[in-house]
Amino acid sequence: MHRTPRLFLFAAPLAAVPGRAVAAGMPQLNVHDPLLIGQVVWGAVIFAGFYIVLSRSALPRIERVLSNRRTRIQNDLDIARRAKAESDRASAELLSTRHEAAAQARANVERIQNEARLSAEAHARETAKRLEADIANAEARIAQSREQALSSLPAIATGTAQNLVSRLIGEQDEQTIASAVKRVSA
Repeated sequence: MHRTPRLFLFAAPLAAVPGRAVAAGMPQLNVHDPLLIGQVVWGAVIFAGFYIVLSRSALPRIERVLSNRRTRIQNDLDIARRAKAESDRASAELLSTRHEAAAQARANVERIQNEARLSAEAHARETAKRLEADIANAEARIAQSREQALSSLPAIATGTAQNLVSRLIGEQDEQTIASAVKRVSA
């Protein structure tokens, strides 16, 4: 159904071409034709007319469009270059700031470590002093307890000797026992 109109559209121009023109070849290329000079002249006139009309009306508009496009592209490229330069500066500044922050953080860590070490050393010294004082107090208490024990030793020895003598012999001579304990302990 659709093929018939299309076939007619292709067949109609072929039917309109006279057989003699097709058989003779292309008349445009026939140099001996007297109409060729007129066709060339009129072609040149029409071309010149089109050129003049287009150069006065369409070509300036096309040139303005191309010039505007070039200007806009150049402006966009300049903006992009400035943005890239600004981005590079910001990136370099960020990198520099990061390096400075890292160096400052390292310095802070070292300072805190040194403070902690010094604090630990001071605490250790204070603990050592306190322990030395505790040891000195303990030694003094031990010496005092020893002195008390040694000073009470003759009385204990005398008492023990009296108890032993009274159990063994049954009598108690306190003077003799005390002088004997003094001789032995001296």
